[in-house]
Parts: sequence; C-alpha cells; structure tokens
Amino acid sequence: MARKRVLITGGAGFIGSHLADELLARGYRVRALDSLIPQVHGDARSRPGYLAADVELIRGDVRDRRAVERALKRVDAVFHLAAGVGAGRSIQDIAHCSSVNDFGTAVLLEAVVRKPVEKLVVASSTSVYGEGLYRTPEGRIVEAEERPLSQLQAGRWEPCGPEGEPLEPIPTPETKSPSLGSISALVKHHQERLCLMVGRAHAIPTVALRFSNVYGPRQALGNPDGGMLATFASRLLAGNAPIIFEDGLQQRDLVNVHDVVRACRLTLESAVAGGRVFNVGSGSSMTVRAAAAQMAEALGRRELRPQITGQYREGDVRHSVADTTLAAKALGYEARVSFTEGLLELAEWLARQRDRHELAGIGARLEARG
Repeated sequence: MARKRVLITGGAGFIGSHLADELLARGYRVRALDSLIPQVHGDARSRPGYLAADVELIRGDVRDRRAVERALKRVDAVFHLAAGVGAGRSIQDIAHCSSVNDFGTAVLLEAVVRKPVEKLVVASSTSVYGEGLYRTPEGRIVEAEERPLSQLQAGRWEPCGPEGEPLEPIPTPETKSPSLGSISALVKHHQERLCLMVGRAHAIPTVALRFSNVYGPRQALGNPDGGMLATFASRLLAGNAPIIFEDGLQQRDLVNVHDVVRACRLTLESAVAGGRVFNVGSGSSMTVRAAAAQMAEALGRRELRPQITGQYREGDVRHSVADTTLAAKALGYEARVSFTEGLLELAEWLARQRDRHELAGIGARLEARG
C-alpha cells in the first residue's frame, strides 16, 4: 500500500518543520511549500539545515497559483500553516498579512476544490478569543470586555465584570465568542472560517486548530513576531534584559511544539474531526514575568532580571489559557511536555545558536520594532 503524501504550506518554518518530522516518523511522505522569507530564513533564503532530508521542498508563495497547483499534485492531505503572523507585524504590514492569510488561503482553497484531498487542516490561533473567559465572585461565567483605553492609561490591568467586580480567569473553550482585538486575530479567524465553509460546501473534511503560544527549538530568533519566549531569548543572548509590558502578571498558555505537531497528526488520523475547531494548548497558565525569569535562568543569565515597563500595547489581552477538553475527547490529545522539560530543550538549542551570524544585531532590531 502506497504511503500517503501530505503537503505542509509553510513547511520549512518553525512548526512546519517539526510537523514534517512527526509525519515522517509515522511513515508519511511529506512535501513542503514555503517561500523562505528572510525574516525566518535569512537573506540567503536557502533550505534550512534542520529540515529533514526526506522532505520534498517546493520554494514558492502560497499566493502563486502555479506553485500551489504544483505542490498539490498527488497529495492526500494538506496542513495549511503558511501565514503572515504576529500582532506586531500585522499592525505595520497590514496589506502583506491580509494578502498572505486571506488571498493565499483563497488560492489554496480554489486549488483544493479542483483537486480534492482527504483532509485539510488549517492553523488558527487562540488569539481569536481576545480576552479569555472569567468567573465572577458569585461563580457566574462571563466574557470580559476589551479593556478600555482609559483603564490601561490608568495602569489598572485586570478586566472587570459588568458591575465592576473583580474577575478570575479560567480556561477558554471553543464555544466562546470570538473577540477580534488585533489585525492578526481578525485575519486568523477569517482564514479558519473560510476553510471550514469551503470544506463543508465541497465535502472536504476540514479542521481548524487554534494554537496557544507555541515555543521550542527552531523559532526565528531575529523575528520580533517569533513568539514570546523567542523574543525573551533574543534579548538575553544579546545581553539585554527581557522587556515586559503592564505588570508582568498577565497569564499565557505556553505549549511545546512537540505537543502541537502531535495534535496535528492526531487530527489527520481522526475519523471524527472534520468540520470542527479544536484548541491546542498546554491547558495550564504561567505569568509572563515567571516565563521570562525561567528563560533567563535556563540561559545562565539570571542577573538580567525582566524589565517591567508598566506600559501597555493596544490589542493585548490580559489572560489567555486554552481549555483542551474537546481535543482530549475527540482526538485523544493531551500536552505531555512540561514547561521545565521544554525550556531545557529550548535552552540547549539556543546555546548552539549563540555564535551564529544571525544573532548579530537582534537587540537593535527588537528595539526598532518596539
């Protein structure tokens, strides 16, 4: 029986390359479509050394119809990871991010309709929820409103209930209404809905996976939108303290890339996932301040204490933790990599990057991007 071939758009990137490893280990054939953007792959835009040799790489943009049609030849399933991501970049490069996410997805979907596949999985983000769910002192579950600018200017960081009462953050399930407070969240939500609608209309089993804050080896250190831990690590390796907004007590769900790609593979192999949306996270929370401190300790830079600025960024949420109950029931997914274990692997990988050319000037680039 012939091995199934899987296409990963954005397959030479951080998550895509790890997904390729996961699929190859399970006997799949893997093809990657990737434009090898300089922010991730450097100015040379050459095949990354970490990409498995067995991966067939097609260099091309997901917005290029010919490249997409070529990549889809004799493909059984597609993981759509290619995207213009990052809240920072999306607010500066609105046209680019909208084009890659919206037009690129539309080009892919038109090609998939002409050459249907057994399954299409699109990468989304828990950022589509905006603020997570909260519990009032009386035990009621409420959706917090976006914090008004006047509250942020006053340095009052915690969301309040309808009557101004304090709220306790709780894990957010897929049933929560979207609250699209950033351009990156807006285009991610549009991308997932577009895929699910077309998949349903053309009887193509389609699944949207909403990733939490993914971390692990191969993150693009020179890219300011490469993720919270990657940004902290970049500054620490350059001899600078991590910069933290607000008071650093905002909570985030940090999920290891190995758990994320296992969730992707389970989705591919599931007979009941089609047409559904699943959270993929660790299911637990950590304050940004604690994450930065642990990153500094792991890199041996304990003396570089996080710099708490007391400043804010519009569109940032206060707390975000994914409820992964649905993925556990439907896919058999659970996070297995502890933060301590995952951070140790990341620190060991980072130690091997210290002397690499791309680390030069990281601090300056981060400062320039705010």
